[in-house]
Amino acid sequence: MYTFSSRIRYSEVDSEGILTLESLIDYFQDCSTFQTQDGPATMEYLKSLNLAWVLNSWQIEIKRYPKLCEEVVIGTVPYELKGALGLRNFFMDTKDGERLAVANSIWTLFNFKSNYPARITSVIQEAYPLSDKLEMNYGDRKIKIPSDGIKTDCEEIVVRRHNLDTNNHVNNGQYIRMAIDQIKDKKGVVSSMRAEYKRQARLGDILKPVVIENKNGDNSVYTVNLNNKDDRSVCTVELIVK
Repeated sequence: MYTFSSRIRYSEVDSEGILTLESLIDYFQDCSTFQTQDGPATMEYLKSLNLAWVLNSWQIEIKRYPKLCEEVVIGTVPYELKGALGLRNFFMDTKDGERLAVANSIWTLFNFKSNYPARITSVIQEAYPLSDKLEMNYGDRKIKIPSDGIKTDCEEIVVRRHNLDTNNHVNNGQYIRMAIDQIKDKKGVVSSMRAEYKRQARLGDILKPVVIENKNGDNSVYTVNLNNKDDRSVCTVELIVK
């Protein structure tokens, strides 16, 4: 387990002073980056071998969004490393131990020179001590596109430089921001999110969001498919709104 402490900043909250989902994801991504950079399998080490971790899927369950200035603990728990795959949980707690959010993620170690997944090295094994996975309702990493519901074709998105990460691909969290932007006029709070990453988008690429809205009891379920210019799915995001 790896953790760090923080305090919810003004730049991370919405108009009500509550942490946004996008900022929560940023905390989780920062946590994994901090652990990586503490070594020995740093990003520089990976780059020297033409390697990088590529995210396959997210699942995040939010119990409560913390408020401005609230003190929090963010942690990550790698629980399986096998072949080219790395599986890890994330969590955000209050300083008193209240669990605010829990997440699961699946990653592939990818060789960008060969364009194939790569086996995990002994150095990487050393960098990520394994622990038991956290309790949560684990969902399927594959997101099924609903055949029914209210379908809306949204305005096209051009990938800009601020969308990119250190691999010059669209950052994982940026896809979630794009998806959330398509439902921002909807009422309610996102209590659960899943994302399935299928392809990489780069600078100048065009993404065409399609939103399908359905009901599940009192909840609204929004499936946001971010397609490329060839109408092939790049990322699919499912947002459950209470």
